[in-house]
Amino acid sequence: MRLVDGFGRVATDLRVSLTDRCNLRCTYCMPAEGLPWLPSDTLLTDDELVRVIRVAVDLGVTDIRFTGGEPLLRPSLPRIVRDIAAHPSSPRMSLTTNGIGLAAVAADLKEAGLHRVNVSLDTLDADRFKELTRRPRIDDVFRGLEAAAAAGLTPVKVNAVLMRGVNDVEAVDLLTFCLERGYELRFIEQMPLDAQHAWTRAEMIAADEILALLATTYDLVADDVPRGSQPAEKFRVRSLDGADLGTVGIIGSVTRPFCAACDRVRLTADGAVRNCLFARDEHPIRDIVRNGGTDEDIAAVFLGAMAVKKAGHGIGDPGFVQPDRPMSAIGG
Repeated sequence: MRLVDGFGRVATDLRVSLTDRCNLRCTYCMPAEGLPWLPSDTLLTDDELVRVIRVAVDLGVTDIRFTGGEPLLRPSLPRIVRDIAAHPSSPRMSLTTNGIGLAAVAADLKEAGLHRVNVSLDTLDADRFKELTRRPRIDDVFRGLEAAAAAGLTPVKVNAVLMRGVNDVEAVDLLTFCLERGYELRFIEQMPLDAQHAWTRAEMIAADEILALLATTYDLVADDVPRGSQPAEKFRVRSLDGADLGTVGIIGSVTRPFCAACDRVRLTADGAVRNCLFARDEHPIRDIVRNGGTDEDIAAVFLGAMAVKKAGHGIGDPGFVQPDRPMSAIGG
């Protein structure tokens, strides 16, 4: 069996949220006081989580991405990675993190079987970082990036969201910073997943505008490698005198949706399967696990969720409604 939806798309990429908690308070994600966190007894235990992921791997999942909240707040992560790596099919595993605690565990995660990391970094300026995240922790992020590269969690990718009048002046600086250090930068359009439901399309900096900002300093050429199901459109970055410097990716989730090639399915920290980041419906799996359900019962939830997956996220549709859960409670 494979995780095939009604449009013939096959899910091979499982995004796994380990917690909804975070040690930053990014202004575009949550209020300064944080959010009501999920009760700890509602979260999948380590053993439950590993079991559900193994069932997904048996259904053809080849890539696991650990997310949050901030996934490094789950101290057992190295053990979870190690247990999944022991599966006969041993999927590729990556981590999306804010980087705050990465320096302390990068080597352990690599040894356990993690392959690479994505680190969120929206600014290089310490004061702006503190304003955006409400925490003075930018040096911890820089150390986390360096530790990930040293541990071999490569390619180290950096995720950045540009916001109008906030950090859009740093587009070129962020790219230069990553090119000089061998990191792969991904600019991501801001999506309607904030807890405050304050997102507006008019305020979002779209992919075309990001490319125009970068073109003031660099020559960008569309990569000739087929994009496939990857969310990022990749561009070769060249200096204006023609030297090849590396690549940059643009994830235009809103203005350049890639739903037609989507290969993702999601598992929330409290044990619900979501067939789309913007889904309004969830498919509970935790109680099945806790009430004696078989692996076949768990597989049936994944298969059922895929069977009702929609053609696209519908952000541009007149009837679009933002999910009740914010990004931190879904998993990026």
